[in-house]
Amino acid sequence: MVQVWGPRYSAFVIAERDRAIFTLGRLPEAPKARQRAEETADRLEDALEGDRMDCRDAARIVGLHPNALRYAAPTGRFLIYWDGARQPLVWSVPAPEVDPVDARLELARRHLHAFGPATPDSFASWAGVRPQPAAATYDSLSSELIAVQTPMGEAWILASDESAFRRADGAASTRLLPSGDTYFLLQGDDRELLVPDAAHRSKLWTSRVWPGAVLLDGEVVGTWRRSGHRLTVKPWRSLTPTDREAVETEAASLPLPGITRSITVTWEE
Repeated sequence: MVQVWGPRYSAFVIAERDRAIFTLGRLPEAPKARQRAEETADRLEDALEGDRMDCRDAARIVGLHPNALRYAAPTGRFLIYWDGARQPLVWSVPAPEVDPVDARLELARRHLHAFGPATPDSFASWAGVRPQPAAATYDSLSSELIAVQTPMGEAWILASDESAFRRADGAASTRLLPSGDTYFLLQGDDRELLVPDAAHRSKLWTSRVWPGAVLLDGEVVGTWRRSGHRLTVKPWRSLTPTDREAVETEAASLPLPGITRSITVTWEE
């Protein structure tokens, strides 16, 4: 597993073999933007001289703001190590020998598989690419896609995923999804598809660190946060005693390192 910079000051944690998909797949097509990415990569590589370096130190040598180094990420020529607290370390690696167009096609397939039904706009937002190349990518994948209707309008899924969508069984009935879990790592209208109530959406997708999501029978019914062994659940509707017991059982099963006491669940109505 490796880490690379993603869009919106995020980081992708991916299999090393997928590095080209999550970097070159986001490489800008506009000549000016691509030139900026390559020039930033050249300057950063010269500054690193084969070493690992705190990105602030590297930026100081290059003469750029640390955040500006992220423009080099879509070239696929850098890896990072970020623990979520301090500034990331950055170092150079050989550029992937993959056509960026092929990388973007596979990136769109990954997005459709994880987040579908999806649209070119939702792919563009998630991947941090421009709407026009996102739409062109969907056009190139047209033979692999199936159009479907959702409450938000027309969207697409991978034809290879159709059987999975038609199955009634699948996910466990109760889950405490962590902050930023793929299930609700959504933007724009896709959030409304998962959580129709606007007031509830504002409680799940906050302006700061998101809480976790409480999933019951395929529906997000509240949020949760944890401090040590204390876990606080804020349901959005009245839950039956059976539902509450299921949530508390799920909480007790969480594999939390360093917690020597039993998890205590507090309900905040």
